[in-house]
Amino acid sequence: MLQRPRSRSRPSSQAEDRNEDRGGDTEAPSTSRGPAGSSPGSRRSQAAPAVGPRSQKQLELKVAELVQFLLIKDQKKIPIKRIDIVKHVMGDYRDIFPDLLKLAAERLLYVFGYKLLELEPKSNTYILINTLEPVEEDAEVRGDQGTPTTGLLMIVLGLIFMKGNTIKETEVWDFLRRLGVYPTKKHLVFGDPKKLITEDFVRQRYLEYRRIPHTDPVDYEFQWGPRTNLETSKMKVLKFVAKVHNQDPKDWPAQYCEALADEESRAKPGPSGPAPST
Repeated sequence: MLQRPRSRSRPSSQAEDRNEDRGGDTEAPSTSRGPAGSSPGSRRSQAAPAVGPRSQKQLELKVAELVQFLLIKDQKKIPIKRIDIVKHVMGDYRDIFPDLLKLAAERLLYVFGYKLLELEPKSNTYILINTLEPVEEDAEVRGDQGTPTTGLLMIVLGLIFMKGNTIKETEVWDFLRRLGVYPTKKHLVFGDPKKLITEDFVRQRYLEYRRIPHTDPVDYEFQWGPRTNLETSKMKVLKFVAKVHNQDPKDWPAQYCEALADEESRAKPGPSGPAPST
């Protein structure tokens, strides 16, 4: 759920696979190339790298790696230096560092509930602020009280809505892995993501979770639960999706029309109560 910046370079598919297999509870190793063991040709390449187009998947993986790095570093509550980000994360992507940092900041805010701030102007050091109380303009979009787990809930609700109001569990995890959230690994912010999504959100009636019959291997599907329909709306969820993508809700015409119809239905006066007996 990202809009990626236009840029230029392409890491190997092996490196990409290694990135995707990393969980959210370990710090990513440096992807930058050190001088040790490098040939003169490779050193010249570092000085003036020949970069080509990066795929959307490569950009998503790099943003996910940057987000995990920032979350891990924030545990010590020591300001995070730009030079460390470039050294341990950027590698061949340092030419688009500002774009990647902006995308990482948006994901930190809307998915994890953290705001990335520069400690002082032009200091090139950053800290994460837990946004327990979201700013007013974001509260309606997020439809929550600013808790990090609600950011994950909104992601799942958005996936369900954008997929026609029902989505397979395998598809949910395929997407969440791209955010660095894995069903079998403890997460820095969400704890046990599988339990949170398939048990806690279901028990709270935000989600409906049921087995799909006649599937081998067994698969499950998600739908919105009754509490979701009471506390938020399709338009609010669509606005959240658009915010994460940095796009307009009208960019998804089918979902926008469905959300408009839902708004009109909600605006109609319902029965005010039982009719008085005569």
